[in-house]
Amino acid sequence: MGAFPAGFLFGTAQSAHQVEGGNVNSDWWAWEHAPGTPCVEPSGDACDVYHRYRDDIALMAELGLNALRFGIEWARIEPEEGEFSRAALDHYRRVLVSCREHGLAPIVTFHHFTLPRWLQARGGFLFEGFAALFERYCERAAGALGDLIAYACTINEPEGLGEGGFVLGVNPPGRTGDIDGMWRAAGNVLEAHRRGGAAIRAQAHVPTGVTLALPDLQYEDGATPGDHPVELNARVSERFFELARDDDFVGVQTYTRNRFGPEGPRGPHVEWGKGLAHETAQTTQLGQEVYPQALGNTIRRAWQRTGGTPILVTESGIATAFDEKRVGYVEAAMREVLACLAAGIEVRSYLYWSFLDNFEWSLGYGPTFGMVAVDRQTFARHPKPSAHWFGEVARARALPDPQ
Repeated sequence: MGAFPAGFLFGTAQSAHQVEGGNVNSDWWAWEHAPGTPCVEPSGDACDVYHRYRDDIALMAELGLNALRFGIEWARIEPEEGEFSRAALDHYRRVLVSCREHGLAPIVTFHHFTLPRWLQARGGFLFEGFAALFERYCERAAGALGDLIAYACTINEPEGLGEGGFVLGVNPPGRTGDIDGMWRAAGNVLEAHRRGGAAIRAQAHVPTGVTLALPDLQYEDGATPGDHPVELNARVSERFFELARDDDFVGVQTYTRNRFGPEGPRGPHVEWGKGLAHETAQTTQLGQEVYPQALGNTIRRAWQRTGGTPILVTESGIATAFDEKRVGYVEAAMREVLACLAAGIEVRSYLYWSFLDNFEWSLGYGPTFGMVAVDRQTFARHPKPSAHWFGEVARARALPDPQ
């Protein structure tokens, strides 16, 4: 199917809270340490990326990658309402400069799940002023950092903000079964994306969009859509697709498929909050089906639903203890990208989740998505064979010939 086009971005993705460490002013830090939550362990020092980012970025470049999607942390930048930290913004500016010096296009996520504690105390995603506060934060951050950003992502997986916090109870504020709360949160976040995106464009003049969690939903004959959490997520995505028609890109984040028969879910379905699953040849450490072909289906869905908005694959990955399984997954997923390119769909990137084995929210450090292992005592980085394989693909801008 040929090579990837010139300018295609090969990289990895990570969020601030999951890798930086010491994010003591966020709602997630409080949540991890509160009794009775489903968190198996706190994030603590995470991967100490806050101090080790230069070495990590140099390693990415050495491997052959040319892009990094990373998050900036609202709780560091605005630790109290209306009080913005020049030092935090300067830190993220240094991260951006390091990316540029090493030839990595910086793709910056302005919000990736976490909130400042003061905002969660005011109602978090349900606070009526949430969109205005997010707009102000985006304006300040983009004004300080925008000249170095390649792409700006407003909000990561807005679907999960309602699902995790109001339906499943695995994220703050920890409610379960609150469908009304989920939809209210979705409405506020939708407006926050619209206003925040406009603020970023005004300050930074960079391509701006939202990144969506898009599992591949497959219905057998006789099956009817219901209210499974992943189906509710899909309905939230549809609302964001409408806004994405006017955005500069839409981020596609896909890991697996979810199948439904007449009697309900079929095959592996993740039960968040239940801990790690037993990994098999057909499933991951999270209990998800190994189905990299899902990515092609969701790229086509996003392209069709947005009327042809350019696509960045901003997350694609697998939680596995077996690195050869990771290579096979990524190769199959990237062949889906090539097929979409051949069909005329404008796909600009493939970003693997994630570079490092990092903190995976309520599941702690159990799942290993990373192409690089991290020693939990010394923080030493140990690239896996998949990291070198992916780097060679990036250098060649082509996948190896199938055996």
